[in-house]
Amino acid sequence: MHFSVNLDAMMLVAKVFWPWFHVILSNAVDDKGGIADPMEIGKQNNNLIKEQEQRIKELERKNAELEAALQGAEEANQAKSRFLSSMSHDIRTPMNAILGMTSIGLSHIDEKARVQDCLNKIKTASTHLMSLVNDVLDMSRIDSDRLILNEEPFSLSDLIHDISVIVCPQAAQKKQELRIEIGQMEAESLLGDPLRLRQIVVNIIGNAVKYTQEGGQIQIRFHQSAFETGAPEGEKEKIWLDFQCEDNGIGMSQEFLKRIFTPFERVSSAATKKIEGTGLGMSITKNLVERMGGQILVESQEGIGSCFTVKLPLFMMSHDTKSLNLPAGKTVLIAESRKERASQIGEYLKDGGLVPVYQENGGQAVTWLTEAQFEGRMPCAMLLGEELVDMPVLNLASHVRQLAGWDFPILLVSEADWARLEYRASRAGVNGFVPCPLFKSRLLGALAELTGSAGEHSAAESCEQDYSACHVLLVEDNELNQEIALELLSVTGVQVEVANDGVQAVEKFRQSPEGHFQLIFMDIQMPRMNGYEAAKQIRQENRADAADIWIVAMTADAFVEDIRRAKDVGMNEHISKPVEPGRLLEILHKQLQKDSRCEM
Repeated sequence: MHFSVNLDAMMLVAKVFWPWFHVILSNAVDDKGGIADPMEIGKQNNNLIKEQEQRIKELERKNAELEAALQGAEEANQAKSRFLSSMSHDIRTPMNAILGMTSIGLSHIDEKARVQDCLNKIKTASTHLMSLVNDVLDMSRIDSDRLILNEEPFSLSDLIHDISVIVCPQAAQKKQELRIEIGQMEAESLLGDPLRLRQIVVNIIGNAVKYTQEGGQIQIRFHQSAFETGAPEGEKEKIWLDFQCEDNGIGMSQEFLKRIFTPFERVSSAATKKIEGTGLGMSITKNLVERMGGQILVESQEGIGSCFTVKLPLFMMSHDTKSLNLPAGKTVLIAESRKERASQIGEYLKDGGLVPVYQENGGQAVTWLTEAQFEGRMPCAMLLGEELVDMPVLNLASHVRQLAGWDFPILLVSEADWARLEYRASRAGVNGFVPCPLFKSRLLGALAELTGSAGEHSAAESCEQDYSACHVLLVEDNELNQEIALELLSVTGVQVEVANDGVQAVEKFRQSPEGHFQLIFMDIQMPRMNGYEAAKQIRQENRADAADIWIVAMTADAFVEDIRRAKDVGMNEHISKPVEPGRLLEILHKQLQKDSRCEM
């Protein structure tokens, strides 16, 4: 019999097991060179075997962890590859629209309607492209753990109203029924990050709109619930803000629900092929919710719809102590056919010390008002709801105005677009408007204004201002951005001087008389001296207006830490690029209206 010996294999075995054999042999000899006790040798060898087994188990565990990490990395790389492939299409789509519509507009420059249509489509495509870029930047900051949450006071009613302004037109384009309900609210003034909160809600509702068919239904609910434990004395109290979005759209499979919060994952089906997106929205949303200390849950069935539920803990601000001086005990007439809305209005009126009287249709409201006028028990105001079963609400307003005269306050409570409705409503006799979703503070505040108890509007608020006596310094190194800003500011008549970098900005401020500039719009990333350093130097100038002049950061550095840094160096406001004209003019009006130097 012949044996074939593999020397390499024998050397490997010897290398692995020799340390173990060496220890066993050494254990067999005592300190004096004699034979050790066999019982002691057995114990030592058993301990050695156990140690080796533990080491083997530890190696197996580490190997399993490495294999899992490798598998996760491979899946992440595959997801990113799919993402980059789809992003190439998603980015090129709006870019193609922008370039194509620009070419069409230029070739039909004398056709106003055609050019306007092209500009509207360019604006839509630009907005979508900006959302793609924002998603990618947010995901990058999350991955690198550089996402910072802000903490500032905000009004929940204002936030939800802004959200409705964003999402309702999207639903209207698909002829969807989108309803927003406001439940129990303990506090409207809260402390948190309103920008990120709005991002969470808009992401979820936006997905519901995208993945719900034309004519579908989307139900949005907001309410607050008490936190489990009270805050220690001297600390702000927390409250749960609960948000729910339910739709009857295409739904999701149970398999995809396991991956819905994974970055770069998107539902892939014939129904979703033409739906734009990055696959990052839900991952960003979940990360934001968890960073805020909240919870997010999702339930869905294919072909039936989806329901997202979010719970977020937020700090309550101290209650607004400003008295509205409502006419306590006075009657308010409500004309609304929807019982739920009428009941909600009635509860808010009772909380304000008023007495609601509810009439279901216009005919009953006119009859009741006629009798009240004859008997000398006229209500202090009338609230018109969204729907009446027997006549349009504006027709009722006209009847009431003829009956009660021009001094009787009529307030419209509606989900309609007031900008489109205002002219007809004013001609019908409506004095004021309260937008829905309906909040108690908005309703009672509007009533207080109409009944003359909350003060009158100033002339500056009721008419357009001429700011030709005001001087603004625009600090911007990019010529195209200069042109855009100058065009936006020109509509106010304000006098604008331009500095091309921070050095010029500081020099122009030093050379100007005290009080010459009322506002400085400051870019951040500039050659020679950036905006932060320029703002610091202006604040340090030895002149009376250095500490008071309003400095506004107008920059593409739009993250929370950028806003915080701008405030730390002495800036008062922050506008992110691309600049929204409304935001720019809002800051301009707010500052210049209260500056007596701008008066003609």
